[in-house]
Amino acid sequence: MGTLFDLTGQVAVITGSSRGIGKAIAHRMAEHGASVVVSSRKAEACEAAVAEINAAVGREAAVPCPANISSKEELQALADFAMQRFGKVDALVCNAASNPYFGPMAGIADEQFMKILMNNLVSNHWLIQMLAPQMRERGKGSITVVSSIGGLKASTVIGAYNISKAADLQLVRNLAAEFGSRGVRVNAICPGLIKTDFARALWENPAILEQAVAGSCLKRIGMPDEIAGMAVFLASEAGAFTTGQGLVIDGGATIV
Repeated sequence: MGTLFDLTGQVAVITGSSRGIGKAIAHRMAEHGASVVVSSRKAEACEAAVAEINAAVGREAAVPCPANISSKEELQALADFAMQRFGKVDALVCNAASNPYFGPMAGIADEQFMKILMNNLVSNHWLIQMLAPQMRERGKGSITVVSSIGGLKASTVIGAYNISKAADLQLVRNLAAEFGSRGVRVNAICPGLIKTDFARALWENPAILEQAVAGSCLKRIGMPDEIAGMAVFLASEAGAFTTGQGLVIDGGATIV
């Protein structure tokens, strides 16, 4: 393997990584040499993903640490686990998110709106606060937030989710400005419609799927592994001059 995308010696913490985009990112980072901490709400799901990743890469690259992103205490336990186990975290990927409401903004309950904002924005802020200081002290590190093309446009059915993802993009820009002088890069990945359980309400809806496919250059929706390469890029030397960006991977849906 060339050195440009080599993650050997790096430690990555990835939230929401027992399935979907997060698991694909964990798998590819491990494949490129990193040690990865797999985290999601359920211990069993984390352990299953870890077993799958380690079997695929042929080494003990992944370890599980369940955490609920809605709990600051559990996120602190995740950060502490990674630091105690490995002594450092080089790459943080804030991928976990939630969307408990599907419909127009006029009908969303306060509790649902607050949950979306807390899980999709505030939890990222918390975990970054916990792990960025040791990156800044060492003068090197990468933070990647998985946002969405929803943060770039309106929706009549996932508006609150889109608001949270737009806020993530501003979080990334602000932190890139704050952390850059200390060698820490902060970026966002903005996937289009990806075939995951999380987005099932969209791609299982024939009308929404037809609209999404018709409005993209590639005329299809994406797969989780098609997002993972960007996460590897951003954590590697290949991404060493990239910061403060929201990198769109959507099959051309936002340009048509």
